[in-house]
This record gives sequence, C-alpha cells and structure tokens, in this order.
Amino acid sequence: MKKTLALISLLALPGLAGATEQIETYRQESRAIVGPFMQQLMAENKKAITEGGPESAVKVCKEIAPKLAGDLSRQQGLKLTRVSLKVRNPMLGTPDAWEQKTLKSFEQRMAKGEKADTMEVAEIVSEPGGKYFRYMKAIALQPGCVSCHGGPESISDATRARLAEDYPHDQATGYVPGQIRGAVSLKRPL
Repeated sequence: MKKTLALISLLALPGLAGATEQIETYRQESRAIVGPFMQQLMAENKKAITEGGPESAVKVCKEIAPKLAGDLSRQQGLKLTRVSLKVRNPMLGTPDAWEQKTLKSFEQRMAKGEKADTMEVAEIVSEPGGKYFRYMKAIALQPGCVSCHGGPESISDATRARLAEDYPHDQATGYVPGQIRGAVSLKRPL
C-alpha cells in the first residue's frame, strides 16, 4: 500500500507527468525516424547483395549509411548514428558513455530472454553540453548479415578481403542471427 501511495505522490509532483508525456512524444518521433532509416538500409543492403554479392554490402555500411544518418541528422536537428560495443568503424561507431551503458543493458536484457528487436531506451539526460533526449533502438543481426558479421565460416574470402581493406581494425564479426549487433542512437538537444 505504501509503495502505491508513494507512486501516486510522485506522479502528482508538478512536471513529472509532463516529462513522461514529453519522453513518450519524443519516443514516437524517434521511432518514426529510426524505423524508416533501418528499412532503407536493409533495402540498400539487399540490393547490393543481389547485384554484387555480400562484399558489395560493405559499401552500403561504409558510404550509404553514414550519408543517410548525416542527412537525417541535419534535416531533423539531431544526431543519428549507429553504435556498437564491437565496432567496425571506430570513427563513426564508437559509443559514448550513455550509449555504452545502454548497449550493456541491452545485452543483459537479452541474457534474460528478451528479444533484441523489441529493445529500446528513451530518456532525458543532463550532460555537460546541456539537456538532451536520448533514444536507442537495438539492432538484431538478421540471417543475411552473417555474410559480413558472422563467424569465419560465414564470411567469404572476397568479403573478408574487402573488410580488411575498408576496416583494418574491424571487431564486428562473430555474431549469429538474433544477437544484438549494436543500436541506432538518436540524440536531440532540448
């Protein structure tokens, strides 16, 4: 009973309900950006694989994905990126402290049985640069992605050579379908 009263008391605090509504509004807006972004990347990857094999998909992640993320970031007035604890491109995919914490929480949630495709986090945070809305959506490795992100037996010699050329410090292999490959991260100044 006391816990229920404490929760009701917290909800009655001025601004708390408004913050919750604000987070939910931003969450929905973020989903409307991240969902189409990921769908477009998957479509580009499928097209590249169909036209030139798995090694052609490397170009999508190296060139097309950062361009799409940059364009969306400028259009929407936010920062959109893909991050991972096992980065392929350290210049673009290295998570900041908040993203690292969130990615680790995704892994813990997955270990408890939660599916990667349902995982997301949305919150308002204060950082040295100001107040931000932060959102992350886990990226579950799809079956077709093992040709670039799987174990050694899944990656062709041609793809391995392309990865070595484009990403000499690549750590983003050894995954199996369904695992968390990383996440799409969105940061909006408030």
